[in-house]
Amino acid sequence: MVHHEIDSEAALLAFVRAHGHLRGQAIQELDLRPHAALLQGIEGAGAAFLGCTLDAQTIAHLYRTGADLFPPLSEGMALPFRPYRSGLYTVEELYEGFDPGREGSFWTDARDSAIYRYFTKRREAGVPVAIMEALAMRLHDHAIEDAVYDLLHPAEGEERRVVAVMGGHAMRRDQPIFADVARMARTLTRDGFFIATGGGPGAMEASNLGAYFAPFDDGALDQALELLANETDYRAHAYLEFALEVRRRWPPRDSAESLAIPTWFYGHEPTNMFASHVAKYFANSVREDGLLAIAKYGVVYAPGSAGTIQEVFMDACQNHYVTCEVMSPMVLLGVDHWTHKLPVWPLLRAMSEGRPWGELVRLCDRGSEAAAFIRQHPPRS
Repeated sequence: MVHHEIDSEAALLAFVRAHGHLRGQAIQELDLRPHAALLQGIEGAGAAFLGCTLDAQTIAHLYRTGADLFPPLSEGMALPFRPYRSGLYTVEELYEGFDPGREGSFWTDARDSAIYRYFTKRREAGVPVAIMEALAMRLHDHAIEDAVYDLLHPAEGEERRVVAVMGGHAMRRDQPIFADVARMARTLTRDGFFIATGGGPGAMEASNLGAYFAPFDDGALDQALELLANETDYRAHAYLEFALEVRRRWPPRDSAESLAIPTWFYGHEPTNMFASHVAKYFANSVREDGLLAIAKYGVVYAPGSAGTIQEVFMDACQNHYVTCEVMSPMVLLGVDHWTHKLPVWPLLRAMSEGRPWGELVRLCDRGSEAAAFIRQHPPRS
C-alpha cells in the first residue's frame, strides 16, 4: 500500500471528516492525545503512525484494529535529532543556540554541532553503532529524502528544474571564482532554475548565496561579497558572523529559494547560511547520489578536489547508463584546473565522445558561459 503523508493536526482532522478512516495515510510525528476520542472511533487498518504521541487506550485500539505504529524513538535515547521529522531543516533550526557575540559558540552550542558530536562519537567508537541509534539515523535520512521529494514536486505533475553546483570547500570568499560562481547561480535562479548544492562552504556557499540574492538588485550581491570577504576561513567565528550580518542587512525573501544538501559525515564544515531549505543527512553516500540524481537540468563543477572528482564520475555513470531517466548537462568550470591541475576533462571527453550524452558536456572558464550552456541544453531522454 502506498501511504500519503499527514504532518499536521488540521490535515488529519480534515481527512477523517471527509473519509471516516485513515487508510493509506502515514501520520508523522504528531501529538494526537487531544484527538483520542476521534481515533478510537475509527479503525486503524491501513494507517501508519510514525513517532506520534498517543495515550495507552488509543494505542491499544489502533493496534487491535490493524494500524502500524512506530514509536517515538527519541524517548529515553536522548537523541539530538528527530527521526520522523516531516520537513527539511532551516538555517535557523540548525543554528539554534549559536550566539554570534560569544566566540566558538557554534561549535559548543548550536544544534548542528550537537548532532555532529553525537554522530562522530558513535562513528569513532570502533564498534558498530547500537541498533536503535542506527535505526534512528536511517529513519531520519529516509524522512529527509522524502521531504526533498516533496520540495521538488510542489504540486501533482510539477517538478522544479534543479541545477546542482558542485565544488570544493577550499574556495575562498575573496577569490574571483567565488564571485563568479555566485553570479552564475543568481542568473540561473532568475532564469527559473532551482539551485542545489552540497551545503558547505566554498563553491557551495557561493552558489546558495547567488540564489539568495536573485530577487535583489545586482549591487546587493556585490556588497555582500565584499562583506563576506572580511573572513575567508570557515573555521573562524567571524566567518559565521559576517554571514549573519549579510542575512541581517538583506533578510531572505520567499522567491530566493535554493537547496543545501550537506552531511554530518563532513560536519566539521558548518552548513552555509544562504539556502532556504537544508536536507542534512547522516549517510554521505545517500546524500551524494541523491544530489546528483535530482539535478536533471545539469550540474556545474567548480574547481574542487577528490570529492568533486568523485561526483563528476558518479554523474558520468548516471548519464552513461541513463539511470536517472534522462541525460543531463555537465559543465566543468575552470579550464586550467580541469585540464592541467587535475586533468579530469580529457578523460570525461574521451568517455562521452560519440555517445548521446557527449553533446551535453562542456568545459569553460566563466560562470556566464556555464549558465548559457545549461539554458541551451535541456535534459535528454
